[in-house]
Amino acid sequence: MPTTSPSTAFTSYDGTELAYRVTAGPAAADAPALICLPGGPMRDAEYFDDLGGLAEHRRLIKLDLRGTGGSAVPADPATYRCDRLVDDVEALRIHLGLDRIDVLAHSAGANLAVLYAARHPQRIGRLALITPSVMASGIEISGELRLETARLRKDEPWFPEAYAALERIVAGAGGAAEWEAAAPFFHGRWDEAAQRLATEGDSHKNHEAGAVFGSEGAWDPAALRAALARFDSPVLVLAGDVDLQGPVPVMAQYAGLFPNAALVVQPDAGHFPWLDDRAAFTAATASFLG
Repeated sequence: MPTTSPSTAFTSYDGTELAYRVTAGPAAADAPALICLPGGPMRDAEYFDDLGGLAEHRRLIKLDLRGTGGSAVPADPATYRCDRLVDDVEALRIHLGLDRIDVLAHSAGANLAVLYAARHPQRIGRLALITPSVMASGIEISGELRLETARLRKDEPWFPEAYAALERIVAGAGGAAEWEAAAPFFHGRWDEAAQRLATEGDSHKNHEAGAVFGSEGAWDPAALRAALARFDSPVLVLAGDVDLQGPVPVMAQYAGLFPNAALVVQPDAGHFPWLDDRAAFTAATASFLG
């Protein structure tokens, strides 16, 4: 049974105190570290839990990004911008005393991971991008492709209400009620665990920070693509086959940005694949990480 350590603090480049927790099973107590960057954007790392059992294979270092979870609010809110957060990841590497790090990033956290890879390519061993956001790369996801992916769920009992809400969101007319109604689409299984995550998720986000995360100046898609084309470390892009946040055709295009990437599509998985099928997620990810 994996255990999670108490929160550990370290000081980042600008004096902001950041926190992380370590989760590992007995067999992984001395296993190599895996830096885990959460999505949200700017959600704390608690939702990772043991990552579907991956903590039985690797020692999970789950970072709370500045202003979330156990990490302090910075003096300068501009440091919430994704490209500025790269220096926090580097500060964590230095704190851990590691020459190279393996990194797992989920959703919006993938933007941070690839910006780190572009700036510090020599510091990454393996990079696992789980249902990644593609904002930093400049790849666009059309509303129709999201709706097409959603229609794969047409036989689900919740589909009519959720799809109507999603149509309004795609049309730019979605509010809190629509996002709540469309929540089942983000999960391969709309079970108790998924519903709990959907209900609790908002309280674990720093919304002020999230608004800054992708603000003007955060992205330079052309420069990033050029850097990723030179990034030769192994990359895993793990997609859920019903994830409308990262439809499979987009994930294939994204994987093509890297010279040494493998695309794995997990069947019947949404945006949180370790919840949908623990065994399938852990088998694919642990095999890649080695």
